[in-house]
Amino acid sequence: MRRTLPLAAAIAVAATMIPSVPAAGTPDTVRWGPCSEKEAAAPAASPAPSLRLECSTLEVPLDYRDPDGRRIEIAISRLASEKPSRRRGVLLTNPGGPGISGLGYPVALAASKLPQQVLDSYDVIGFDPRGTGRSAPVTCELTPAQRNRGNLPPYAHTAADVARQAGSARTIAEQCATSKTASMLPHTTTANTARDMDRIREALGEPKLSYLGGSYGSYLGAVYTTLFPGRGDRIVLDSNLGPGGYDVTAMRSLARGLEDRFPDFAAFAAARPEYGLGTTPRQVTAKFFELAKRLDAKPVRGIDGTLFRGLTFDRLYSDASMPSVAEMWQALDRDRPLPPDTPPSMEDMENSMAARFYVICSDSRWPGTVREYQRDVAVDRLRYPMMGGSAASIGPCAFWPDERVEPPVRIGDRGPSNVLMVQNERDPGTPLAGALKLRQAFGKRATMVTADQGGHGVYPFGRNTCANDAVTAFLVTGQRPARDLACAAEPGE
Repeated sequence: MRRTLPLAAAIAVAATMIPSVPAAGTPDTVRWGPCSEKEAAAPAASPAPSLRLECSTLEVPLDYRDPDGRRIEIAISRLASEKPSRRRGVLLTNPGGPGISGLGYPVALAASKLPQQVLDSYDVIGFDPRGTGRSAPVTCELTPAQRNRGNLPPYAHTAADVARQAGSARTIAEQCATSKTASMLPHTTTANTARDMDRIREALGEPKLSYLGGSYGSYLGAVYTTLFPGRGDRIVLDSNLGPGGYDVTAMRSLARGLEDRFPDFAAFAAARPEYGLGTTPRQVTAKFFELAKRLDAKPVRGIDGTLFRGLTFDRLYSDASMPSVAEMWQALDRDRPLPPDTPPSMEDMENSMAARFYVICSDSRWPGTVREYQRDVAVDRLRYPMMGGSAASIGPCAFWPDERVEPPVRIGDRGPSNVLMVQNERDPGTPLAGALKLRQAFGKRATMVTADQGGHGVYPFGRNTCANDAVTAFLVTGQRPARDLACAAEPGE
């Protein structure tokens, strides 16, 4: 899997970043100032209104067991409410990952039509999680070839393929463990990022914080409200991982996610015969396997079978990307020039990939023998043939250092009933099956809204007004649906 979080892609928006006056009644100790382009912006992907985004830093302990020891800096941002009389508090946000900067996310949300009532009710807070971006960035000294391969292991057709990949996985794990930031390995975890969030709350002078997190950010929010149940106000978890977070189960579930989502694309392509990919969903599905097999044997324009599967998966995170998927298939089928940004440049992704490894490999223990991955691949290749041979195969976490500071946080039902989960039914990156397990783990703490639509990310990026309105109502008024709510498909979805 490459950078598979379009929630984060929306961060790349333009904004005018000038200082603003702190909202009344906010006795924070943070010194806000203008953001630099590097702190809070990537190349512009969509126009944005003139927004007053401010930035600052906050020192936190590297190791919370030694609070007076080494400190690291966490970069934070604020899009302040312009209606002090309506301001409720702070809404901390996270776009997913792990390994994705969140400094620009408040602007991305506003540009994606986060309702004005929400912008009036909260100072929207972004931050780079520890290890990422401007917050004590980590490295694995990944080579260009390692970066270009991305996060998805090569598709394993046989047990021997898994064994061959083990060497590459071990090499990356050793690079991480011997890098100049290796001292951060045991401390770059979701639990410690959640503790950093509570330090942000404290520094802002807030008795409680509200939260909006998507994809991996759903797990980060679940861990925060588990560790600090009394300090959460209104907690919104979007596009949910299971209660184990980004563990081996979540990695394998990506293959199921593609199978859940693919029928939407098959119907799209079949309805547009000009692409030449088939006139029925069954024919489009057959074309997928034909292209994957052909590219496994002989890459076309630098795209092999694994990359073809990964790019198809990535771009089905959004309905808007379906035309580019069809154009890519068409170009590969006929050996013609590929669409722009295919494959995307991975030149600047070293920190993002390294931070992802640090977090997911440290959060939980992964199988440690090649034989276990060979068995999983054999199962998933039959169960989910589109991508099971990749998602179940071996990665660096199999060879991660044994040191673990603490066990994974167990998500349970203790705490206030203040969690709203929102989920697309056909989400490739965080499939509905995992969200249902998290919902079960939360028990009475959570209410869940599902939307009959595909793609990754519901609020405010999706088009289902039933689901979006439920989240807005909760953030603005505190009212959740009385029980779990299933939102029907709406015209145009």
